[in-house]
Amino acid sequence: MAKRRGLILVVLSLFMAAGAAWVANRWVDGQLVSAANAEPNTQLVVAAAISIPFATKVEGRHLRMIEVPAGVMPEGAYATIEDVEGKVSTTSISRGEILVSERFVEHTRGSTLAALVKENMRAITVRVNDVVGVAGFLLPGNSVDILASRRVKQRAVTETILRDIKVLAVDQTASPDKNEPVIVRAVTLEMTPKQAEKLVNARTEGSIQLTLRNPNDEYMEPAPVVAKPAPRSVKRAAPRPSNATTVEIIRGTTTRKEKTKT
Repeated sequence: MAKRRGLILVVLSLFMAAGAAWVANRWVDGQLVSAANAEPNTQLVVAAAISIPFATKVEGRHLRMIEVPAGVMPEGAYATIEDVEGKVSTTSISRGEILVSERFVEHTRGSTLAALVKENMRAITVRVNDVVGVAGFLLPGNSVDILASRRVKQRAVTETILRDIKVLAVDQTASPDKNEPVIVRAVTLEMTPKQAEKLVNARTEGSIQLTLRNPNDEYMEPAPVVAKPAPRSVKRAAPRPSNATTVEIIRGTTTRKEKTKT
């Protein structure tokens, strides 16, 4: 009796698995649209089959084709899956969204974060603690100012050396959708090569501190104006009056003049 019951359970399990596979296959077939079976007066565009997180390399499983009325295709939309496959998403994308080129970047080699660094910019990581890292409130997508402190003749001097620097990642998290503060050990920043040199030099001379900027704050403190020194006037000595007199000497047919002091 027990063997018979076990056999029935195995048969039922196989039947249910086959049914689930058939339903899934029908669903996938229903989601796929090709140019052959598309409705008249429609266009095919690539959409997200599932949610695509930030900084994700796009694969075929992320994509599907959908129909839209002719003439309403969004600017920059992809017409084939091959056009977007292999790119890296620069934002989080919800399931069903039509994919457009401005939300993806090319990925040739290296990590996906490297593809997110803008042209002519660099990513540099600095070690932080709960104080330097603004108590864990630094998140990808934030902007910060960087303060540097050093000792000059037994006095502590602090100045803002860099402003409006973008945070690319905290530790190994690059998603800007994160909202909860987390104490991290490292922050990756995006800056120019010259700014990176300035930051490394400041860390070598002393310590640094990050300050969180308001995302709507566009104020940039103007550079100090250095007054040019006024040109120095050179006083020239007044010419001394001459006491010499000119005497004309005539000898025969020749004449010459000589100066004599009185």
